[in-house]
Amino acid sequence: MPSFKTPRGTRDLLPPETATWSRLERLAADLAARYGYRRIETPLFELTDVFERGVGEVTDIVEKELFRLAPRTEESEAWALRPEPTAGIVRAYIQHGMQTWPQPVKLTETGPMFRYDRPQAGRYRQFWQFDIEAIGDAGPAIDAEIIELGTRFYRDAGLVGVEVHLNSIGDAACRPSYIAELTAYFEGKRDALPALERERLGRNALRLLDSKDPAMAALNAAAPRITDRLCDPCAEHFASVRSHLDALDVPYRLEAGLVRGLDYYARTTFEFYVAGREGQQQAIGGGGRYDGLVELLGGRPTPGIGFGIGIDRLILALADTGATVPPEPAPVAVVVGADPDDTTARLKVATDLRAAGITARAELGRRRLGKQLESASRDHAHFAVIVGDELASGEVGLRDLPAGTQKLVSLADLAREIGRAHAAHRHGNTTD
Repeated sequence: MPSFKTPRGTRDLLPPETATWSRLERLAADLAARYGYRRIETPLFELTDVFERGVGEVTDIVEKELFRLAPRTEESEAWALRPEPTAGIVRAYIQHGMQTWPQPVKLTETGPMFRYDRPQAGRYRQFWQFDIEAIGDAGPAIDAEIIELGTRFYRDAGLVGVEVHLNSIGDAACRPSYIAELTAYFEGKRDALPALERERLGRNALRLLDSKDPAMAALNAAAPRITDRLCDPCAEHFASVRSHLDALDVPYRLEAGLVRGLDYYARTTFEFYVAGREGQQQAIGGGGRYDGLVELLGGRPTPGIGFGIGIDRLILALADTGATVPPEPAPVAVVVGADPDDTTARLKVATDLRAAGITARAELGRRRLGKQLESASRDHAHFAVIVGDELASGEVGLRDLPAGTQKLVSLADLAREIGRAHAAHRHGNTTD
């Protein structure tokens, strides 16, 4: 048995898993660029205050799940691994003066996040998120654009039946009176509250609606609903978000109890689920509007909205729903040789093909030609380039493996011939 293993709640990603991972990361990057979102990269750790102020001290993330870093003795600042990307991106927005850029500033980031969570299916202590943020636009249309982008990402990834759960949690004008009413409601149920929720009640009653404790389900179902108590501007904004989603044919379901788990949300909140599987899986992604976060972290009052989509949970959902995942990319060509010991010639041919843009692998083991060809077939390569005696006259054999045909090709024409035949899927028909 190995002496060392991955830390609890983490795992290694091995081929061919990483092929699926890479495909989803490319899809996320391409889709974000198509919608005008530009890449940003923020540090894996931030000052703890960034998360305590931005995410909220009375949240599961900060109270129970934050990975705090032990500083060296000379360090006076407290750091933590990022549990989510939004707070760090907003910190960067403020620090680098992005408020002077044309608004909204549309940003995207895909990378690992860290939460000290109880490991379970689809939930890891190191996990990956595809993140989208639009900072500087208060209108409802950007809300709808971001929600539609999320649904398109799932659809393009191959996950069908994704449904949006949608709510509004009001703003600073209408939420305080709602929270006072909610607090009074839970105070009347204090004896039925779990210990943690009784403690939270005096600090932020809204957090009780986000409780994962089963004992809270019935209490939350009967609690006052924020959507019945929205001020006129919030009600108009929410109605406009829904009308934009209707125009885009994005299906959604109103969920009055959806508040999300982070303090920075205001007005629009949403989560993504696979329809009919809400009881089996937690949300596979979600987000919302955070109009007060920039000011909370030291900037001028600036609206913002975004989402985080869990790549780990998406891959699990794809497997659970039986979605077809494209196979790991195969090399276009494998360079083999009649002389097992002449690895130099095989490596040189493969290197020249790669320089010409062809995905190629060289057989560098000292094995017989038959074994080398078997290996190329197992890799599902389209071509085997056979280096033999003809190399002295500047030629190599080009075998179309699926078709079983072969011809001599000059080294000068090899890359062009492979590229042309592979693009046309001309299996075996190598004559002009």
